[in-house]
Amino acid sequence: MSGILDNCQWPRCECIELGERRNLVVSVLSGVMFFTGWWCVIDAAALYPDESDFKHAYHTPGVIITVAFFMINSVSNGQIRGDAYTTGCIGQTGARVWLFLGFLLAFGSLIAACWILFGFYVVENVKPDWPGIAVFLQNALIFFSAFVFKFGRTEDLWG
Repeated sequence: MSGILDNCQWPRCECIELGERRNLVVSVLSGVMFFTGWWCVIDAAALYPDESDFKHAYHTPGVIITVAFFMINSVSNGQIRGDAYTTGCIGQTGARVWLFLGFLLAFGSLIAACWILFGFYVVENVKPDWPGIAVFLQNALIFFSAFVFKFGRTEDLWG
């Protein structure tokens, strides 16, 4: 039963074939999402500098998800599979643990951003609500940016 979809294939759309430009397009798209995320929270911090409108502690998930972005993308898929990295101080298992910790930080930061938005701005009906939306947008955009940059690139062109 597990091989029921093995013979199904999506039709190829030649208008979106990127070929050798795939890494370039994915890197630019990921960079724009990362930039937009930080732009949103910097805008909210500039518009509402008062601690009562936008607590400074709400920047913490954005900083943590930025660290997670670099953790997730610092190991290659070859290191995870064991193709490219078998020696060294951490090896394949260490690379997998590092990637897993990066995923944990990313998911935790996104959950914390949801908690900030809904727990402190939506439920309590705090106005203005743009700082809560900005914190959530920042974390969501950086989260998706990390995954686009990790899984959108191909390592075949690096060789």
